Amino acid sequence: MKKKKIGIAMSGGVDSTASALHLLQDHELHGFFMRLAGPDLYKQEQRAAAIARKLGIDLQVIDLSREFTALILHYFTTTYQQGLTPNPCMLCNPAIKFGLFMDAILARGMDAMATGHYARIEKEGDTYHLCKGSDPAKDQSYFLARLDQQHLSRALFPLGDHTKEEVYQFVERHGFTDFRGQESQDICFLGSTPVGQFLSQRIPQAGQPGSIVTREGLTLGVHQGLFHYTIGQRRGLGIADSSPWYVTALDPKTKNVIVGKEDALFHNRLLIRQPHWLAGQAPDKGKKYQVKIRYRHQGADAGLTKIDDQRWQIRFDTPQRAITPGQFAVIYDNTRVIGCGEIE
Repeated sequence: MKKKKIGIAMSGGVDSTASALHLLQDHELHGFFMRLAGPDLYKQEQRAAAIARKLGIDLQVIDLSREFTALILHYFTTTYQQGLTPNPCMLCNPAIKFGLFMDAILARGMDAMATGHYARIEKEGDTYHLCKGSDPAKDQSYFLARLDQQHLSRALFPLGDHTKEEVYQFVERHGFTDFRGQESQDICFLGSTPVGQFLSQRIPQAGQPGSIVTREGLTLGVHQGLFHYTIGQRRGLGIADSSPWYVTALDPKTKNVIVGKEDALFHNRLLIRQPHWLAGQAPDKGKKYQVKIRYRHQGADAGLTKIDDQRWQIRFDTPQRAITPGQFAVIYDNTRVIGCGEIE
């Protein structure tokens, strides 16, 4: 039987290396590096090239730096300007990594693209379902919740059934012994640059000062730009009190950071806009789902109600802490991702 031609997305990290090793024996494997934007880009590219040589496969570089800057960096900066907290991975995965990058790989004759994500794909009839990875500490299905059927039909996640420790041991048995302690950054294009410094360089006007106020309008302090703050934040407020204050809202119109005590952070409902359903079908009315309001959130039971074609309400059984506009709510039915939407 003719081997399938698989394009492996190589970053120079342990996960893509392990994925390549898993696929190497049974497939015709070709390596691809996605050139984006970031402080360590050249180092990552050289590392990926060295790993490809050790694996005995070719490596092609797909330069998407201009598209990444125009779409993802623009989204990142403008979202902060609106007083929201963006999640660039949620936009990048469908538009760049599984969009332009996957298109370029398939156009070069590959049958599918493989990545090192900790997630699983299950096929049921003609429908592809995105599911949680087996390692709960590393599951990345949250970040992939805006993929669609076309993406899932041409994607492979070789690490979906493995834990991170198993991955380290696997690559070490194959002679790759220098990966431990080299975890990738949460936001790839920042590197070690703080968010505030990055945004100050790109949009200096966003650093305009404003007031730190309570919900009742009492001024407690001043700040040097809304983008330094997010919902639930405690540090950096500079407010002395017997009990801590937390950011509860950001108002780009008045440039106010609104603060309150911890009980003000808990809410039992939210609205999502522009919902995306992976299998093309909306959730069942009256059924309970598990909803994550950020990547590190454990998820909580909730019911969903359609408001209109662009908005749904999510009502939790118990109040959730620090629901953050701009982040994404991802809806699960047990281990299966049903859909997602941006939190208003």
